[in-house]
Amino acid sequence: MTAATARPGSTGTGRPAERFARPVLLAFLLVAAADLAGLLAGAGTVHLVAKPLLMPLLAGYAALRGAPKLLVAALLFGWGGDVFLLADNDLAFLVGMASFAVGHVCYLTLFGRGEGRGRGPAPLAAGAGYAVVLAVFLVLIWPDLPADLRIPLTGYSLLLTAMAWRAGVFGPYAAAGGALFLLSDALIATGIAEWPQAPAPDFWVMLTYIAAQALLTLGVLTQGTPEGTPGP
Repeated sequence: MTAATARPGSTGTGRPAERFARPVLLAFLLVAAADLAGLLAGAGTVHLVAKPLLMPLLAGYAALRGAPKLLVAALLFGWGGDVFLLADNDLAFLVGMASFAVGHVCYLTLFGRGEGRGRGPAPLAAGAGYAVVLAVFLVLIWPDLPADLRIPLTGYSLLLTAMAWRAGVFGPYAAAGGALFLLSDALIATGIAEWPQAPAPDFWVMLTYIAAQALLTLGVLTQGTPEGTPGP
């Protein structure tokens, strides 16, 4: 915020809460780096401690920057998914996936408020591309998925793909975040299907996931509200 756009009576430094935004962002980046380094080093305890801290810190940063409540809610539902997915059992996996699904609904609702930005041939072409990629991926992976997870994963994949496509209404950062979110969950799905994995697969899942949530947040903050008001 510049002095020219500061509120009456402001010193030009923005709302009082915003002074804490940068330290919270720094904490998020440090925890993210620690989590990724721990995964590369095979330090499972570091991941167990760091992963649950990521989304609360990013949500706190977004809230301090005056982000829409739907963005904060989406990040916090992502935190719920992160926590449940730490448990290695099918029930926790399904609950975690449901939490992420609610987060995607929050994202879709937020992106829907910027629908005027998403008209024209380019978004339609992107939507068609996402639909083709999803269809091909599901056809290829379907036989290798556990039978009891096929339907839930398919429904979740449809919701996630819609979110990734609609993220483009908030600009290139959010569009990249949506695409990376889709890639991250595709990596998880290939692990469930027991497809060949790259070295340190959990590292790549978390790297793409952290980048996805950060870029979605950055996209919303920099593009502002759907009504056209600049972001904080």
